[in-house]
Amino acid sequence: MRAEIRDLVVVRGAVRAVDRVSLTLESGSWTGLVGANGGGKTSLLRAIAGRIEIESGTIVVDGEDRTADRGCRARAFGFAPDPSALPSTLTGRELFAILASKAVDPIEADSLGDLRSALDFDSYFDRRIGTLSAGMRQRLAIFCAFLDRPPAVILDEPFNWLDPICAFDTREALKGLVAREGFALVTALHDMATLIGSCDRGLLLAEGRVGLRLDAADMRAGAGDHAAFEARIVAALRSPGPPG
Repeated sequence: MRAEIRDLVVVRGAVRAVDRVSLTLESGSWTGLVGANGGGKTSLLRAIAGRIEIESGTIVVDGEDRTADRGCRARAFGFAPDPSALPSTLTGRELFAILASKAVDPIEADSLGDLRSALDFDSYFDRRIGTLSAGMRQRLAIFCAFLDRPPAVILDEPFNWLDPICAFDTREALKGLVAREGFALVTALHDMATLIGSCDRGLLLAEGRVGLRLDAADMRAGAGDHAAFEARIVAALRSPGPPG
């Protein structure tokens, strides 16, 4: 799949949360979205996935203008729910049965097997969500985005609350899904190591605007000099450029 987001504007209340942002998402690539708190990352991701209204701009998916079709975008982009909003009285198995178009067996081997193994929810799949820790709920929320095998998946800070082992295994599983299954993956991140080590490209948002675009060469340079890369990111956050 290929999604082209052009000059997107999102207004939340009286604030222009996203200010004429453009980016392209493609199959087989992982885009990392970075920025300060309140910089517009979540608003941008929710708008792309059809969860909130767009003020102006266009979203073209596989050559078709889907700007006005939020339902189409919601089907095209898997989106992880807020872990704290998962229904407390349901079990993970019951939640997946509601959200998925087919039954989900957590031990069934398929294209998502590595991700299921990394998230390791088999041991508490039949416990009420309200009894689970924040990390356990985060694992269920991540897998929700992949249930119907959408061509593109959006994850908003997916590694929050995950322990180091699960975070590592999940990053590796996601890289495998992007490379092997051709998912177009976009994640909001605060972790520079994940951005450099896992993403193919990056976009920095500052005050709702694009402050910096990062390509594969930038990622390689960052891996070679992490301190210089982080300093570049911080400088761009401090002095955001014009919209675009």
